[in-house]
Amino acid sequence: MILGTLSLHAQSFLEKSQISGSFQTDAQYYMLDKDIDITDLYGKKFGINGFGKINYTNGNFSAGLRFEAFLPELNGFRNELNGVGLANIFATYDNGFIGITVGDIYDQFGSGLVFRSYEEWSLGMDNSLRGMRVIVRPTAGVTLKGVYGRQRFYWAPYLERDFNYDDYRGIVRGVDGEWNLNQSIPAMNYSEFKMSIGGSFVSKKQYDQSLFYYIPENVGAAAGRINLGYGRFAFTTEYAYKINDPSAINNFIYKEGQSLLSSLSYSQKGLGIVLQVKRTDNMSFKSMYTAKQNDLDINFIPPINYTHTHSLPSMYTYSTQPNGEMAAQFQVNYTIPKGTWLGGKYGTKLTLNMSQVNDIVRDSIMDQGQMTINKRGTLGYASNFFAISDHRFFRDINFEIDKKISRDWHLTAQYINLYYDIETIEGHAGAPPVQANIAFLDVTYKINKKQSIRLELQGLWEKEVKKGYVYDESEKKDYQKRGDWAFGLIEYTINPHWSFSIADKWNYGNPVPEFRDHYFTGTVSYIHEATRIMLSGGRQSEGVVCVGGVCRTVPASSGVSLTVSTSF
Repeated sequence: MILGTLSLHAQSFLEKSQISGSFQTDAQYYMLDKDIDITDLYGKKFGINGFGKINYTNGNFSAGLRFEAFLPELNGFRNELNGVGLANIFATYDNGFIGITVGDIYDQFGSGLVFRSYEEWSLGMDNSLRGMRVIVRPTAGVTLKGVYGRQRFYWAPYLERDFNYDDYRGIVRGVDGEWNLNQSIPAMNYSEFKMSIGGSFVSKKQYDQSLFYYIPENVGAAAGRINLGYGRFAFTTEYAYKINDPSAINNFIYKEGQSLLSSLSYSQKGLGIVLQVKRTDNMSFKSMYTAKQNDLDINFIPPINYTHTHSLPSMYTYSTQPNGEMAAQFQVNYTIPKGTWLGGKYGTKLTLNMSQVNDIVRDSIMDQGQMTINKRGTLGYASNFFAISDHRFFRDINFEIDKKISRDWHLTAQYINLYYDIETIEGHAGAPPVQANIAFLDVTYKINKKQSIRLELQGLWEKEVKKGYVYDESEKKDYQKRGDWAFGLIEYTINPHWSFSIADKWNYGNPVPEFRDHYFTGTVSYIHEATRIMLSGGRQSEGVVCVGGVCRTVPASSGVSLTVSTSF
């Protein structure tokens, strides 16, 4: 009898259990290629990035782990990733009223202005928080969160030891609350008026080890947000404030940080309009004050510019400037109705997007009887909240047409007018900004139910940097991707499994003659259910890869790459 009962419980337990996961391997074999200035591999012929992720759920309980291997890491990824190990492990119990997670945590408060922990495999980015998270939902529409832990820093150990020599990342602590009034108040359950409010507070505790400055050992940041909606209109805004936080990013100044992000939108069938504005001032927030680049970011400053996915338009993607920026974006999506002269049989989608980012205005301050700006160990500068600097970081004006011409033909075309301050965004000192016109045409022809062919034609034309530009020998590296470009790709697909493509990216207008290179590539991919295998060979141009305003530099390379991914 007892054995039978135990057997039934075991069977019920197993029936409720679910296991899922995914695996991916990105490997590349590198080759010498004198034509694109690759004359030494420095002993690195191979690069391999791989991970395996497994998740388990059973009722209110879930757990998971992710194993990573960089043997060694692919070119363009930080060499601190080199190694293997268990990068992420967690266990969660959530019954709807309370949720508790121990282990590695990914979460976000509001839009992320004071806290966001996330992972982006394509960038080698992972700032997960190892510790504990508690979520409480005391009543309908109310959610309270608390997090506590230390961030991942590549393969550095998490244990707190000797802060003078080993692991001196700070402890991150945060609370967040959100109240959805439409869910809490019965009279508002079905109202056209929508409203939710929220607030966050996050602090880091890190010991002061500086020999030159007094570093605050507890740095706090707070944010408040509100989301409103009525009919077809929606408005969201969030404001964040951080106390003085001298660091390697802001040149060790003691100015407070601020950020404001607002969005107003209107939508109806066939029409969508969005206006976004953002101001950021000294808002880098890291759990280690000596950290640089994308290491140990506690918060996230969302970019508000168009995300391009084609090769040439994505060459100059904006990277968020946490030390200061004033940004605005306006976008209109309109669908010309079916059956009209311009809409045709299937309708025509039009998109107009305009975005621009400028620096903030910085005014000098008095220090020891002298006027200074951004001097180490001082308050840095003063800045009027609404003042916009003449120094422009980025501007993108683009117009796109997406048209299904017939049952077999589909066309996408876009024109882009671009301004890109490559000196600030990519660190090419003294290089003039990129001012370019970019256009692409993407045409797909459906041969039959299983076969299709796609053609991409792209062009980028710089206004200022021409073939006859006079440069110093020391400047040559700063012009490796400058000038006029042409790109062509043809892809043949046999659904649902096979795809074949060849492409050429040609820097024919580079001001440095030796950089006017062709970057030929050939790709074969095979898909079977949830498994994808892609084999590529050829050249990759130097550039910057960005996802959500976070970027990494990709060096030029030549060789063969293989990507294998699957999920279950």
